[in-house]
Amino acid sequence: MPPEFVISIKSKDDEYMVGVTCDNHKKMFVDRLGSLQKEGKVPQGSIHFADLKPVGTSCIKIDPNDLIQL
Repeated sequence: MPPEFVISIKSKDDEYMVGVTCDNHKKMFVDRLGSLQKEGKVPQGSIHFADLKPVGTSCIKIDPNDLIQL
């Protein structure tokens, strides 16, 4: 399953990127990050999911057909 979301934790004025996930594993990450926050292993704050957007540049070539699979 391709990644669909960037996972971050927003804490006060800071935001920490944690990883990426697909829609099927989104709830698992919420549960796990909540546990890690309780243990003090990751910063306290709200868990945020942002859509992952494919990017193409002059040095990274993307075939338009590949975007269909994302």
